Amino acid sequence: MFYLFASIIVIFSILTVTSRRILRSAVFLLFVLIATSAFYFMLRYTFLAAAQLALYAGGIVVLIIFSILLTSHISERFKQIEFKKAFFSALVAAIGAALSIYTILQFDFNQKFPETETAELPMKDIGLSLMNYGEGGFVLPFEVISILLLAAMFGAIVIAKKKKD
Repeated sequence: MFYLFASIIVIFSILTVTSRRILRSAVFLLFVLIATSAFYFMLRYTFLAAAQLALYAGGIVVLIIFSILLTSHISERFKQIEFKKAFFSALVAAIGAALSIYTILQFDFNQKFPETETAELPMKDIGLSLMNYGEGGFVLPFEVISILLLAAMFGAIVIAKKKKD
C-alpha cells in the first residue's frame, strides 16, 4: 500500500504542476492530498489523517476551485512554457531532489527506541494545545495563516478581475 500511495502522490504531483488547465490541476492536487492522508491512516495517526482530509482535501481544495470558478473560465488553458524555462525548472527540481535524497540517505534511521509502545495523544490534550494561546499553543499561528489565506484569495480575485476588464 505504501508504494501504491507513494506512486499516486508522485504521479498526481507531476500532473498538478504540468497540467495546462487550472481546474484539472486543482483536482490533481485533491488526489495528492487524499493519498497523503492515507499515509497518516497507515501510520495510525487518525487525528492527522482526519485533519488532512477535512482541512486540506475538503476545505483548501474547495476554496481553490471556488476561486478558480470565480476568476477564470473553466476551459482556460495556460500558455506553453518555453524550453529554456522548462529546462531550468527541471534542473532546479533535480538539484532539490538530489539534495533531499542525499540528506535522507545520510541520516541514521537505526536509532534505539524504548521497548514501550507509544500511544497516541488523547483528543483532549490535542484540543487544548490547539486552543491554547500561551507557550506551545497554536491559536496565533492558526489565525495568522487563515488571514494570510484570505488575503491571498482576495488578491488573486482582484488581480484576475483587473485582467479581464
